[in-house]
Amino acid sequence: MTQPRQILVVGPSWVGDMVMAQSLFMTLKAEGPCEIDVLAPGWSLAILERMPEVRGGIAMPLGHGQIGLKERWRLGRELARRHYDQAIVLPGSLKSALAPFFARIPQRTAFRGEMRYGLVNDMRRLDEAALPMTVQRFVALGRPAGKPRSHTFPRPRLVANPANQARLRAELGLDPDRPAVAFMPGAEYGPAKQWPLAHYGTLAAELVERGYQVWVLGSAKDAPAGQEIAAKAGEGKGEGVHNLCGRTQLGDAVDLLAISAAAVTNDSGLMHVAAALDRPLVAVYGSSTPDHTPPLSDRVAVRYLRLECSPCFERVCPLGHTRCLQDITPASVLAALATLGVTAQQDTRGAA
Repeated sequence: MTQPRQILVVGPSWVGDMVMAQSLFMTLKAEGPCEIDVLAPGWSLAILERMPEVRGGIAMPLGHGQIGLKERWRLGRELARRHYDQAIVLPGSLKSALAPFFARIPQRTAFRGEMRYGLVNDMRRLDEAALPMTVQRFVALGRPAGKPRSHTFPRPRLVANPANQARLRAELGLDPDRPAVAFMPGAEYGPAKQWPLAHYGTLAAELVERGYQVWVLGSAKDAPAGQEIAAKAGEGKGEGVHNLCGRTQLGDAVDLLAISAAAVTNDSGLMHVAAALDRPLVAVYGSSTPDHTPPLSDRVAVRYLRLECSPCFERVCPLGHTRCLQDITPASVLAALATLGVTAQQDTRGAA
């Protein structure tokens, strides 16, 4: 019986990219028997635990941007004991290719990226026009060199933890009988990707009126945004808005999204999580574009105005007005939820 190939993937440093990397893992499994480990930032291990294709996550001991040559050499020597057949390096940096090189993994696959000749011995040329989407680029590295390129790929599908879902409901005081719409208002990249909090607040008030509860998800730095959304929802409505920012870990957010009736989000990592859980999803784009990193699900309504100044990919609007987001109204997002079959189901006033 053929032994499964041992593959190490050097994972990306962003939540959304890590979710999209699951398409690569699925592709590798489809290519033949293999065991996949992922070297990645420690925060991502909870995501990897919810991917059935991954045998295990290995926490990268260095932070984003740190070179740490000696530490990478030590890591490489530890990895050498695992006798990997192939390493696939997803980031384009030189330092990301060091540990597989130090581990003497026979086949080290990556796109050209920075000057990594010698470190990478299965160098692929990236044709950005042929592979416009990030997920397509990841998947291409999982296929043999020279094989005809395919634009089709399996979509990420995370698997939630039911026991943790029950724990979270109890500890966070969430009503099990009232459907929830999750809000993800954070914008790690910058305010040019953040739908206005006032719009989130108006939408929250309308959803609470229709019988929903609203769960605001994010890190501790998003907690003030959650408080503002609850305040803007209005008196008597705030009790239906749960600001969970900073009260949950990343794995908890995955499990809560899995039991949400729907989600409304900026272009963010949690957007990709919600898509990978196949939740009805409204994704709001501003300075970025859904052309390169769209949510990979059929149950998605994208709100993107395609103004003449979009996409600018800036962290802060260079024109000072952020019309690309301001002009996407709460009413339009509510209508998008209705097209996904969400709001009409719980409209307590009898209006869709």
